[in-house]
Amino acid sequence: MAERARVVIVGGGIMGASLLYHLAREGWNDCVLLEKGELTSGSTWHAAGQITHSTSSYTLGRMAGYAIELYKRIEAETGQSVTFHDCGSLRLAYTDDEVDWLRYTLSVGAALGHPMELVGPDTIAEKHPFYNLEGVQAALWTPEDGHVDPAGATLALARGARSAGARIIRNNRVTGIRQERNGQWRVATEEGDWLADIVVNAGGTYARQIGAWVGLDLPITCMTHHYLVTEPVPEFEELDYELPVVRDDRRVSGYVRMEQKAGLIGIYEKANPNTVWLDGTPWEAENELFDADYERIMPWLENAMERMPVLAERGIRREVHGAITHPPDGNMLLGPAPGLRNFWCCCGSQIGIAWGPGAGRYLAQWIVHGAADISMREFDPRRYGAFADRRYATTKACEDYVLRHEIPFPHFNRTGGRPVKPSALHTRLAAQGAVHEEVFGWERPRWFARDGLAAKDAYSFRRTAWHAMVAREVAAVRERVGVMDISAFAKVEVSGAGAEAFVSRMIANRVPRRAGRMVLTHVLNERGRIELETTVIRLDEQRFYFVCAAFFELRLVDWLTQHLDPDERVRMDNVSAQLGALALQGPRSREVLQTVTDAALDNDAFPWLSAQAIGLAGAQVRALRLSYAGELGWELHVPMADLPAVYEALWEAGQAYGIENYGSFAMNVLRMEKMFKGASELTNEVTLPEADVMRFAKLDKPGGFVGQQATERSLAEMRRPWLCAYLAIDAADADCNGSEAVLYRGKRIGAVSSAAYGHSVGTSLAFAYIEPACAAPGTALQVSILGEPRAARVLGEPVYDPDNLRPRA
Repeated sequence: MAERARVVIVGGGIMGASLLYHLAREGWNDCVLLEKGELTSGSTWHAAGQITHSTSSYTLGRMAGYAIELYKRIEAETGQSVTFHDCGSLRLAYTDDEVDWLRYTLSVGAALGHPMELVGPDTIAEKHPFYNLEGVQAALWTPEDGHVDPAGATLALARGARSAGARIIRNNRVTGIRQERNGQWRVATEEGDWLADIVVNAGGTYARQIGAWVGLDLPITCMTHHYLVTEPVPEFEELDYELPVVRDDRRVSGYVRMEQKAGLIGIYEKANPNTVWLDGTPWEAENELFDADYERIMPWLENAMERMPVLAERGIRREVHGAITHPPDGNMLLGPAPGLRNFWCCCGSQIGIAWGPGAGRYLAQWIVHGAADISMREFDPRRYGAFADRRYATTKACEDYVLRHEIPFPHFNRTGGRPVKPSALHTRLAAQGAVHEEVFGWERPRWFARDGLAAKDAYSFRRTAWHAMVAREVAAVRERVGVMDISAFAKVEVSGAGAEAFVSRMIANRVPRRAGRMVLTHVLNERGRIELETTVIRLDEQRFYFVCAAFFELRLVDWLTQHLDPDERVRMDNVSAQLGALALQGPRSREVLQTVTDAALDNDAFPWLSAQAIGLAGAQVRALRLSYAGELGWELHVPMADLPAVYEALWEAGQAYGIENYGSFAMNVLRMEKMFKGASELTNEVTLPEADVMRFAKLDKPGGFVGQQATERSLAEMRRPWLCAYLAIDAADADCNGSEAVLYRGKRIGAVSSAAYGHSVGTSLAFAYIEPACAAPGTALQVSILGEPRAARVLGEPVYDPDNLRPRA
């Protein structure tokens, strides 16, 4: 007879224990955690245990802040020691770019309310008199950082979960998982089966093997990382305080701290990273460590000794060389597994002690309430598709490992393992100077090199050489005509006798009434928060076409599939790979398109926000008259095999009209100038009223829509937590990159969500979520850019074509 639980968590490291603890705090105590050995016996036990506020990710900053808060209180709550050392930390900067990174982190920290300060060499020396500061310009001082005992932290979470009624079963290995016909999950163990409504894979280095039981190929690779503990240091014996942790990204590629009265040195080598267990982690592995590979880490170990001479004469007392998990982009896998109902991931964490508490907290919110209180987009397992095979995952994990202690520049382009999903135009556009970026595996042009500029990204927190190239692309679209490969879109067809009613229930806007018409709309969850934005085109009486950002492809397919009632006569076809797409935008776009098609393109024959099938270069093209640029224009969706011919026809016809290629950087500028919100504004954190997009919802449509009641409550709410505001900023040589603090009379009131320099209007622009009382047009604000407050004001309309006349031309 199988035992039953609402949730079964597989894996007893910091991630699984945190999730169990937070599910219990949400009121779900009918949950069980199954661990094959002892708690922490995988990767958790050998972690160095540092936690820092020093992160330029707003979401990870929220998680780090919560981790420190939890570690400070949980010992008193549970009686389990966690040995939290709040010694603070210093992140060093040797170069101007590194100083800018710290300044940017200051701006993000200000948005989060985290204490931090940029300090010079004299202050660094006061706080850490033993570190060689030759060449150091500055450091970020984060006084509330520290480190914790990994085993103690995990046991405290486990004790807290147990005290709330949750169960933990140790020394009982899970041997298989399958879904029953009624939707429940059967979890087989060495001691019998469990039936659960929900299963969570928190398997750490075993997560890939656990995923394989249910048909998943999770893109997680085990890498090995060293830290070394020295013999006791006599100079430390005399200290009556603990030295701060030093993060030296340039010279050490890691961290140096005290471990009691000894030294601890952790290294992420920047060459020849080591993978392990590519064919699977041995099930018998417990508290596994590997022999130290000094040859691999020696250059950075020598640098560490040179930087901290008091360690140089001490021997190595303990070598820790253990496995940690790395997804391709370094971010955790937190959320629903693609293609499965009620199977969740809580794995792929390379820094479990710092991220685990927040991961458990926000994943528990998502599981229990249908949405978390922070954006989980960068962790969603569905950001990877079939393109993320073993070769890709391993290549990208190695790339991520060596970048662990590099500057996280804005728009940093990770090129390892690519391309995996090039469109049919990739080679052609690369020959024209396209610098591509990866979007859900797709290669999408971001900008084009011209006038002798090398087709290579330049990185800075300030404006770079490609700034002028983007300005040129923006001018081409605004003044003449531009063309962009936009094949990197998710494209899903919904058809059948029940399609209209089903689509109406799924979207907040009204369903297009006639074939050939379209709407911009949003898919919401039951809390009224935004799952995704999509355009829906009615192709005929029983067929609809969804188009949204490529990132949401699996999310959209899962959402539609899992909301389909058994008796609804509806079919879904994911045609994302079969169809390529081009954007043809600008005041001369009609003239270019008319040159290559016999279809009538005037306003009467082909009105704004309509769609038609037209012939072009021997291909049947699904032409959509819409514009994310805010200009006269079309999107042309075409079978991928026909994409080159269609592009060549447009390119040749466009020569007489000054046609230029453009990329995603210019597209971002164009939409910012038009006050069009993007994916960074439309997240699972916010409702339609908070995002100020209620014009795309119809509360009076028959049958309603998923999330309507919550939307109505948000609309009626007198004191919303925030509102999306559109800002003009008096910037200097740097624009916002997202997550910077917004201030009103010196008080923190919110954070930037996205930004760009508006080349058409000569103004730096941003969207920000801020306190509603400060969101009235004309309100004077400040935005922290690279740690410096810059004057800003709230705008009430687009800075370009506020009456929206140009798309209708």
